[in-house]
Amino acid sequence: MPASQARAQGIAARLSALGLATRVEEHVRYTSIEAEVPEALPAESWREVLEVVAEADRFGLLASSLTGRTLWAAVTKTVPATGDVRGPGRQR
Repeated sequence: MPASQARAQGIAARLSALGLATRVEEHVRYTSIEAEVPEALPAESWREVLEVVAEADRFGLLASSLTGRTLWAAVTKTVPATGDVRGPGRQR
């Protein structure tokens, strides 16, 4: 398992351990983790949640009166190193 995927799975597992239902999705350049945040989440739990998502490369909170609050985090995937990084059409 690539290190970036392990990080994303670790973040999701820790959020789940805090009582949040998580979704993990693989994208081309990153892995996203989303969790619905209940209205009644205690302040102490918020501190723990923020400590967890701070390990991601990016994170945020989407809030609306229609859909509630969704916490998201993204872990950038590692780009494999290549011997020639000049791109298409520039190879010898």
